Amino acid sequence: MPLRYGAPAPDFTLPAARGGEVTLSSYRGRADVVLAFYCYDWGRI
Repeated sequence: MPLRYGAPAPDFTLPAARGGEVTLSSYRGRADVVLAFYCYDWGRI
């Protein structure tokens, strides 16, 4: 189901580039966040 403009993104956790994990909700109220989704398989470079 697509998000509507202005709707909050669902919370998720991903591996961090420098180890550990990053959770989207940890930025709520602290910083602006831009989400970009790429339609590409980086594992095939």
